[in-house]
Amino acid sequence: MTEIVGESLARRLVEWGVDTIFGLPGDGINGLMEGFRRQREKIRFILVHHEEAAAFMATGYAKATGRLGVCAATSGPGAIHLLNGLYDAKLDHVPVLALTGMQETSVLGTHYQQEVHLDRLYQDLAAYNLMITNPQQMPGVVDLAIRNALTRRTVSHLTFPNDIQVAAAAEDPYRHVGPGTPPASMPNCSVAPLRPAEDELVRAADVLRQGHKIAMLVGVGARHARDEILAVAEKLASPIVKTLPGKFTVPDDHPLTTGGLGLLGTAPSEELMEECDTLFMVGTSFPYGKYLPQEGQARVVQIDADPTLLGIRRPTEAPVAADAKLALQALLPMLEEAKDRSFLEKYQRRMDDWRSDMKALQDPSRDPIAPQYLMGCVDEAASDDAILTCDSGTIATWAARHWTIRGGREFYLSGNLATMAPGLPYAIGIQHAYPGRQVVAFVGDGGFAMLMADFLTAVRHGLPIKVVVNNNNSYGQILWEQIILGYPEYAVRHQRPEADFAAWARACGAYGAKIKDPGDLPGAIREALAHDGPALVDCDVDPNEPPMPGRVKYDQAKHFAEAFLRGQPHKASTLAAVARDKINELLS
Repeated sequence: MTEIVGESLARRLVEWGVDTIFGLPGDGINGLMEGFRRQREKIRFILVHHEEAAAFMATGYAKATGRLGVCAATSGPGAIHLLNGLYDAKLDHVPVLALTGMQETSVLGTHYQQEVHLDRLYQDLAAYNLMITNPQQMPGVVDLAIRNALTRRTVSHLTFPNDIQVAAAAEDPYRHVGPGTPPASMPNCSVAPLRPAEDELVRAADVLRQGHKIAMLVGVGARHARDEILAVAEKLASPIVKTLPGKFTVPDDHPLTTGGLGLLGTAPSEELMEECDTLFMVGTSFPYGKYLPQEGQARVVQIDADPTLLGIRRPTEAPVAADAKLALQALLPMLEEAKDRSFLEKYQRRMDDWRSDMKALQDPSRDPIAPQYLMGCVDEAASDDAILTCDSGTIATWAARHWTIRGGREFYLSGNLATMAPGLPYAIGIQHAYPGRQVVAFVGDGGFAMLMADFLTAVRHGLPIKVVVNNNNSYGQILWEQIILGYPEYAVRHQRPEADFAAWARACGAYGAKIKDPGDLPGAIREALAHDGPALVDCDVDPNEPPMPGRVKYDQAKHFAEAFLRGQPHKASTLAAVARDKINELLS
C-alpha cells in the first residue's frame, strides 16, 4: 500500500519513541487517522470526549515523564478546543506536539466550512508552527517540530490540509526552481544539560558565603536535584521554601523545609522571606513579587536553565545559567559550612508549630466536613509513591497544605496558567504513562463538571485512576477573591442541592461513593484506593471554609470586614468556620 503523508507522520512519531496520542477524530484529520491506524501496533490513539481534555492529557503525560506529549484534533472547532490545555503546557515549560487538520488547499481563502487559519491562531502559542503544503516537507518538518518542543520545553504545532494528508508521501508535485532541497533529517535530538560557567559559580559562592540569613527558594526546575538541594541547604543552614509546582522537589516532612510560599503557602515561609539577607533561587522565577524580599533587603543568587528568566523578579547579583543539578553539584564544594544555624533553627521551630496547626484543622468531628479533613484522609491512605493531580481553586490550598510529599510521591497542577479542570485529564494521561502507580485526581466540583465526560474515558480504557471531588457547590476561590477585595460574593454559588457525581461514576461502570457524613469518609477513601479500576468519591464539604493565607495581613483583614459590612451572605457560617479553625489551632 502506498505510504500517505498521514502514515509518514505516524511512522516518524514512532521513530521518535512516541507511544500515545490523545485526541478526537473528525473529517478534518481522516488522513492522519488512517496513518495512525496503519501504525496501530506501535502507537495507540486514546479517544477522548473533549479536545481540551486531550491537550491536558498530553500536558500531564509530559509533565510527569519529561517526554513529548502529543495530542490531535480536527480542523476548526476541534483545534480551537485544544488551546487551553496547550497554553498550560507552554506556560509550565513542558514539551507537547499538537497535530491539527486544515481544509484542503484548493478551497483555502474561500470562506469554506470550518475554515480557521490555525497557523495564525497558534502563532502566539507554538514555538514551531507550520502548515504543511507539500508532501516533500515530510518527515523532516516533524523532526524540526519535535526538536523545538523538546529543546525549548514548549509547544509545537503542525497543521495538515486534507488533501496533503492523503497525498502519496513520495509525491513531488512541483518543479524545483531554486537551489534549496526538501528537509532531510533524522529522528534524534541532542538536549545536553546546561553546564554552569566557572566565573558565575565563583560569584554565586562569594555572595552565599557572605550571607547570614539565607533563604533557599526552589521550584519545579530543580525536581531532579533533590539530593543536591538538601546538601547545599544543610551546608548553608538555609531553610528551603518551595513553589507550589515545585512542591515535590523535597519531602514536606524534611526538617530543612518550611513548605510553600504565597497565598497558599505557610506562615514560616512568608516570615523568613521578610527576614532573610540572601535569597537563593533554584529552578524557579517565582512570579509573586509581593512574597519575595523587598528590593534592597536581600542579595539574590539565581540558578535557572533558561537565561531569559534570570533576574526578572528582583535585581540578581549572581545569575547562573545552568541545569540546577549540575550547578549545585559544582557549587557545593565552593561553599563554607555555616557556623551560625540560629536562623534555620528559628524557622524549624515555627514550622513544627505550623504542622501542628495544619494537623489540628483535619478535624473529623466537623459537620459539614472540613475540606482539610478530606485531603488529610487522602494523604493518610494513599501510597508512598502516589501521584496527586490537582485543579486550580481552593482545592489547591488544601492540597498544598495537607498532601504530604514523602517517599516517591509527586504532585502536578496548572502552575502558571492556573486554569480550571486539568486534574482529571492529567490523571488519565499520567496513568497511561505509569500504569502500575497510584494516580489520584483531587478536583473541585466546578473543575470536574467542566470535563467530567472524560471520566468515561478512564473507564473505557480500564485506567484505575482515583478521583476525589471536593464538592462545595461553588467556585470557592473566586468567592474568597471577591471578599478579599472588600466586596460581597456574587454569582459564585450553584443552587442547591449539590450534584451527585458518584451517581455519574456508577453510571459509567466505576466505583462511586457520595459522602455527607464525616464518619463515612475514611472508609470510602480506602475502598476507592483499593478498588481494582476507576473510582470516584464525591464529598460534600463546608462551602464556607475560607482558604486563609498563611498569615493574614492588615489590608486583607480590613477588606474581609468591608465585605461583611456591605452585605456578605452566609456571614454566620463563615465566621463559625473561621472561629473553629482558630480554636483547633490554639488547642494544637
